[in-house]
Amino acid sequence: MVPFGYKATAFMFYSLVAFIAASKDDKEKVSKVQETDRLLHERQLNLREVVFVIQSQRNSFHAQRAQRLRADLLLQAEALQESLPAILLLHALSENEGDWSILPLLPYLSSHFGKNSSWVMFLEEETNIKLGKLYSVLQKFERRKEWFLGKPLHDDESTIIHHYAFAENPSAFKYPDFSAGWALSMPLVNRLSNKVQEQPLKSDFTIDLKHEVALYIWDEGKGPRLTAVPELCTLPEHSPQAHHCATTVNTHSPLCGEPVKRESIFVAVKTCKKFHTERVPVVKKTWEKQAAHLEYYSDHADPSIPTIDLGVPNTDRGHCGKTFAILKRYVSNAVPKTDWLLIVDDDTLISLPRLQALLSCYDPTEPVFLGERYGYGLGQGGYSYITGGGGMVFSREAVLRLLASGCKCYSNDAPDDMVLGMCFNSLRLPVTHSPLFHQARPEDYARDLLAHQTPISFHKHWNIDPIAVFHKWLIDDAHGSGTERLRKAPKEEL
Repeated sequence: MVPFGYKATAFMFYSLVAFIAASKDDKEKVSKVQETDRLLHERQLNLREVVFVIQSQRNSFHAQRAQRLRADLLLQAEALQESLPAILLLHALSENEGDWSILPLLPYLSSHFGKNSSWVMFLEEETNIKLGKLYSVLQKFERRKEWFLGKPLHDDESTIIHHYAFAENPSAFKYPDFSAGWALSMPLVNRLSNKVQEQPLKSDFTIDLKHEVALYIWDEGKGPRLTAVPELCTLPEHSPQAHHCATTVNTHSPLCGEPVKRESIFVAVKTCKKFHTERVPVVKKTWEKQAAHLEYYSDHADPSIPTIDLGVPNTDRGHCGKTFAILKRYVSNAVPKTDWLLIVDDDTLISLPRLQALLSCYDPTEPVFLGERYGYGLGQGGYSYITGGGGMVFSREAVLRLLASGCKCYSNDAPDDMVLGMCFNSLRLPVTHSPLFHQARPEDYARDLLAHQTPISFHKHWNIDPIAVFHKWLIDDAHGSGTERLRKAPKEEL
């Protein structure tokens, strides 16, 4: 008879052997999984696994810029002897006006590329890119995880354009500078696609897309924050400091030949009696002298300025009635015939020489409606509009088509910029965005963003010295006037 203690010892021994053997098998299995993960991560990224989305626009100038960037990317891919990647032009993907706000586009990207691609890389038209360096950068990140990559911007103080988000510590939240390019891993695209389809977007307004996309992805801490990538840059392409950069950006305003003549632009300044002594003098001390043709439109005729009373009473809210009266006057014999109309508020600060340079890139025989683009209801169709404070630029053709359509204000105090957006949307005419127009003050934008811009306008006199702001941001230095300096900048060859 075998003693009980021996049986127990033997049982424990054999159990231990079995446990050790099982543990060894488990460790080998875990090791094999980890090795597989390592090999997947270290496997050379294939060009076909990156989908490029160029954030292009329908206007002919912008569409050509986007096509040029696409052609450059394809040439680089061929030089790398890689299979060609998918390169999408955002404006050509669908008829959905909301695509430019990116989030409504995610289900399309997920359904078409979600299974066979690893990254979606977004580029602006002016982004320069070195494909080889970009792929080396993306190779560093595990593509099966959720990643949101870019060059981070942050607010120094809470700002109205971000609805005073993170008021206690505005710099804590980072959002991408789109000019440097930004990327989403496909697992993140797929998850966000489901979220967009299942939950309607919370905000009706799209004001600063960069910040709003980052907020949506972060999702109050449930999603990833932006990961800073030093190789995504906004330095000039030929800068000595840009040797490490996978992306660079042009820092000058586009110039496509000689700037348009001062006489080609008619300027309409909207004002009212209560601001004749407060705001109009700022315009006169800053940029009025840059204009060849300029009129002030008010609810009161004041010959000392002079202002013109259009017969539309002043309103505390929108100024649709006044704006449509200006549009009708522009095409009448009451004012000089010009190619371009600029409508601004009496607290808009603007550089007309820089606007002259920018307009050299646009065809006034096309229906051009240009400025800083906002959106309303883009998740459900909606429409885009040019926000009025930064300045609204119309080609004569755009004004003629708008007025011929019969589109009009539903009330004098309706928001003029939004009504115009609805009108152009119903006519299927594009609203063209330029980041050089600004609805708010310089303080309301990230310093790193303004550092690579040549701003055309700012708006509002809140808590600033507007004349000092004009001279700091909108007057060119001793190297020459805006027109002369921009003549020396590289020209857009289209």
